[in-house]
Amino acid sequence: MKPITFVCKETLALHPQEIAQQILNVANWPDFHGYWPIPGIKVAEFEVRTPGIVGTRIRVTDLDGSTHVEEIVEWQPDHRLRLHFQELSPPFSRLATGIVELWEFQRVGTETKVIRSFEIHAKWIGTWLMLWGISFLLKKAIHRHLRQMKQAMNHKSSTGAINARPISQ
Repeated sequence: MKPITFVCKETLALHPQEIAQQILNVANWPDFHGYWPIPGIKVAEFEVRTPGIVGTRIRVTDLDGSTHVEEIVEWQPDHRLRLHFQELSPPFSRLATGIVELWEFQRVGTETKVIRSFEIHAKWIGTWLMLWGISFLLKKAIHRHLRQMKQAMNHKSSTGAINARPISQ
């Protein structure tokens, strides 16, 4: 069965390697606030952290108590990274077998165009239809998260603050 796919794009005033390093900073993960009914992230912790990054597993607990593991399966911080979401807890585990997230980076002048694409793999055709609807809300959550990253960088550069937090929507 064909996965459900969507793409979100934003331009950030960071080098690709800096963006990749922010992804590895699990303290930043609760900055993902979700989008109703998509829950935000409560906490993210390394379950396994490998020296070469590929194979690193991050356990995520969402604000609604659901959990999943994101495993880094591709790590080219100059160009792209790929994460596989697995070990999904209910209720999402009843609908999907997993999610693949791809971050691609394209340097444009002094900024980086970030392209985040997703594949959601449904368990069966009935859940595909439900996930198709959920994917619209997840896309809104991802788009908002990218905007928050951009606003945080704009705030940081205008104030010189080192630990600038994203501006909530």
